[in-house]
Amino acid sequence: MKTIKHLFAGLLLLAGTALAQPWPAQPVRIIVPFTPGTGMDTIARTVAPRLSERLGQTVVVANVPGASGNIGADQVAKSNADGYTLLMGANTMLMAAQLYKNVPFDPVKDFAPVSMAAWGTLMLVANPKTGIKSLQDLLAQARAKPGSISYGSPGVGTPHHMAMELFKAQTQTFMLHVPYRGTAGYTTDLLAGELNVGFLPVHVAQGFVNSGRLNALAVGSPKRHPVSPNVATFEELGAKGVDVDLWYAFFVPGKTPVAVQQRLNGEIAAILKLPEVREVLGKAGLDAASSTPAELMTIVNKDYPRWGNVIRRNGIKAE
Repeated sequence: MKTIKHLFAGLLLLAGTALAQPWPAQPVRIIVPFTPGTGMDTIARTVAPRLSERLGQTVVVANVPGASGNIGADQVAKSNADGYTLLMGANTMLMAAQLYKNVPFDPVKDFAPVSMAAWGTLMLVANPKTGIKSLQDLLAQARAKPGSISYGSPGVGTPHHMAMELFKAQTQTFMLHVPYRGTAGYTTDLLAGELNVGFLPVHVAQGFVNSGRLNALAVGSPKRHPVSPNVATFEELGAKGVDVDLWYAFFVPGKTPVAVQQRLNGEIAAILKLPEVREVLGKAGLDAASSTPAELMTIVNKDYPRWGNVIRRNGIKAE
């Protein structure tokens, strides 16, 4: 009997020791819900080795693509809330969760915010063949002949598509959407004049603007972007509410201990301030930026209903 009691007491002691182990006590995974080479993947693979050094544990990046990021996000939502599984997320997850039917997770309630990682700015451009040299030119043409202006995107529900839908809603205009399957074909046809207008990442767009192949109309950020200081924002040009910046951020499963969230937040914030990290992300067209968990949650709570309204109002559904 005593042996059983001693064994039971020993097991309790071991369990207590296991529970008291400082975090992290095992490898950490960062789930990227898209393919390698994307902005999310670049951020995760830039941060991971440095986070590994700071935590003293292996940090592995795993790509789990599918359903516009929903498959990877769902995997994280269903993971143990112990800080060993992170999601490399973006504002696209707030869109994708509302584009598909029967998504098995809630992008707001099922994740706890850790930190913002980077921002990406979109620029609205026009092919010179259109004669559209300004935002006013575009609005004038679109209103004179509704549906005569075509715009493209890398696909239904992509940030490029959603940005234009928001712009159309805010300016009460109608333009024809031509979705592509990826960025390459869309960009090629925009440069060739097969499409009239469209959004491109500011770092990509500015090169084509400099060479005269595209006309810059406006940037979708609250402030002018350093890459394109001469290009005005939508707000400056009178198109209110067209804030279409892309953001990327780290999340953990919803009930992850606050202490773990705070530790991750501090380490990731320090990494994002490193000059070499800012340089790597900058070359990928991303502006490194951290935040507190509360600041990130404020952005999520603002963006989720905003993009949901655009999706429902226009009857947008995933292909």
